[in-house]
Amino acid sequence: MSQDFILAIDSGTTSSRAIVFDHFGLIVGAHQLEHTQIFPRAGWVEHDPGEIWANTLQVITGALDEAGLRRDDIAAIGISNQRETTVVWDRATGQPVYNAIVWQDTRTQAIVDELAQGDQNRYKARVGLPLATYFAGPKVTWILDNVEGARARAEAGELIMGTIDTWLIWNLTGGIDGGLHITDVTNASRTMLMDLQTLTWAPDIAAEMRIPATMLPEIKPSSAIYGLAKEPCLAGIPVAGNLGDQQAASFGQACFEVGSAKNTYGTGCFMLMNTGAHPVHSSNGLLTTVAYQIGNQPPIYALEGSIAVTGSLVQWLRDNLKMFDSAPEVEKLALSVTDNGGCYFVPAFSGLFAPYWRGDARGAILGLTRYVNRGHIARAALEASGFQTRDVLDAMEADSGIHLGELKVDGGMTANNLLMQFLADMVGVPVVRPVVAETTALGAAYAAGIAIGFWAGEADVIANWAEDRRWIPQMEVPERQRLYRNWKKAVTKTFDWVDSDVVG
Repeated sequence: MSQDFILAIDSGTTSSRAIVFDHFGLIVGAHQLEHTQIFPRAGWVEHDPGEIWANTLQVITGALDEAGLRRDDIAAIGISNQRETTVVWDRATGQPVYNAIVWQDTRTQAIVDELAQGDQNRYKARVGLPLATYFAGPKVTWILDNVEGARARAEAGELIMGTIDTWLIWNLTGGIDGGLHITDVTNASRTMLMDLQTLTWAPDIAAEMRIPATMLPEIKPSSAIYGLAKEPCLAGIPVAGNLGDQQAASFGQACFEVGSAKNTYGTGCFMLMNTGAHPVHSSNGLLTTVAYQIGNQPPIYALEGSIAVTGSLVQWLRDNLKMFDSAPEVEKLALSVTDNGGCYFVPAFSGLFAPYWRGDARGAILGLTRYVNRGHIARAALEASGFQTRDVLDAMEADSGIHLGELKVDGGMTANNLLMQFLADMVGVPVVRPVVAETTALGAAYAAGIAIGFWAGEADVIANWAEDRRWIPQMEVPERQRLYRNWKKAVTKTFDWVDSDVVG
């Protein structure tokens, strides 16, 4: 039994993947499967938890097969997940009472408004988050209020809840046969139910959301041995790491120094800045969240700028408008023109997240003339990611007082060179991509490996990190400012769209 490898399970918004890493943090095997995106109504987004679990088992065996390894070669298992997406299930049968409600879903707006009592930041000093449809707590409330019999069953102690990490760990460690009902501090910090200082559930907030305390999982550190897997494909292997996907990416990018930051470009876009051992509360529309906790060490906190739509906008152009057959083709189409032709695309499909937090906003393409063609729209879609990053970076620097010298990036969209150059031009600092772009899975692997002594600690992560490519700003400052000024104007045109006359 060599046990020279760590397995990471990365359960994302559009797919599940498993990746096997060696001691140098390099990929030796991987497998990925997409899962169904369910849209029952405008503004509603769901996943089938059973499909996610079944796909997880498939990608585990697929990654081991590709690497030519057996379970005995794996030293530990790390988990990363799509954070706020929420599942409620029966602890005796293991059956979900409803589909998972995805972080992008906006159906809980009425619940959020009722909880806010006119103050969107009512809980923010304690939980670090504004009241918004993004977060997990109100999703549980919606399920209990709308699924027949669910509230009575929950109050009787029959139902439990969790984000996707909790669902996977519970199934992986035995399910109805003694499965562990746990989460970690990073995922718990995305529920609006955890006190940032004590790292414990806030019973008064749970009561206001009408969520029985018996439903809540136990909160654990991000890097710790939780228990052993019982599922045959990994039986006996310790489950030892668990981080929300964006915190996992920050960990994988070695953002351990105060002021270090990364930005992940996937379905959405998420920038995290390490603020150290004390939470920094934002005055500029950012979130305060837990970055990670290793064992019994003090937690490390972060400021986060969350953007709902980046990569999923390219997916929307592909699937809904049929503008191209595969996502990478967007770059070629965007390069068919030299600029955006005056066209701006604000992808407020789920409202606007940081720094605006406007649940009433909806997507819009603005500045259209007869001159604009498919290429301009494709370019505007890519540029939207750069503009939204600038929104968040400006807010982050204002809150922290730290001016970034460079921005580390990761995620699937970093393969798009046009976007990466525009991003550097828009934020005005070098943009740096690591050799291993799968930093979300890598961070989960590092957390698990550190827990069992496979890696000594943060120093090993730093030593393994390596730069792949760097983009330097080239755009003249007046042009940068002109484009960004027009973007800000476009954003304001999306406000106040949703009202009593508009569905979704």
